[in-house]
Amino acid sequence: MTSSLSQKLRYPLIGLLVLMIVIISGFFYFDTFFSIPVQMNDVKIDSNAALKLNVLNQISKKNGITEWALKATSATLLKNEDKAVLIDVSIIFFTRDNQKIQLTSREGILHTKTHDMIFSDTVVVTYETSVLRTDKLHYNKKEHIIYSDTHVTLEKGNSVIEADSMTTRLNDNYTILKGHVRGNFSEKFDVQ
Repeated sequence: MTSSLSQKLRYPLIGLLVLMIVIISGFFYFDTFFSIPVQMNDVKIDSNAALKLNVLNQISKKNGITEWALKATSATLLKNEDKAVLIDVSIIFFTRDNQKIQLTSREGILHTKTHDMIFSDTVVVTYETSVLRTDKLHYNKKEHIIYSDTHVTLEKGNSVIEADSMTTRLNDNYTILKGHVRGNFSEKFDVQ
């Protein structure tokens, strides 16, 4: 009887022993597999950046009134410079009477302390049916103006005006063009 009992226990014990060996082997295998350090190739480190963001959305308000709303596909905050380098910039400036002026550019710089900005590389400013194009444009937050010291082209319908520089006072809703101002005007040209 003892021999038949030991035979009945032998197969379950052998199965249990095999199962334990498989579990222990699996534990060591997975432990070794997951403890191998991950190797990363072609990692570029920007030593000038303190922080890099994939998307930036920022709104600036003064006395509870929105002055501008900014979007960029990426922003890199530079160490020790109080600047953010922006890529693919889109910003809406608001006038005192809540009119919207849309600006886009491929690059921009936001001064993080003053919120002054510089836009460059295909700068396009749109207001109602008017479109202004330039290579570089500045924004002064304190005065709430945009200005350019480089060649500008202002288009409205079939009319085109060119100048060496321009300043737009956003709250006062007027633009000053200076230096070699010239243009072609259609019969239906309206300055407003």
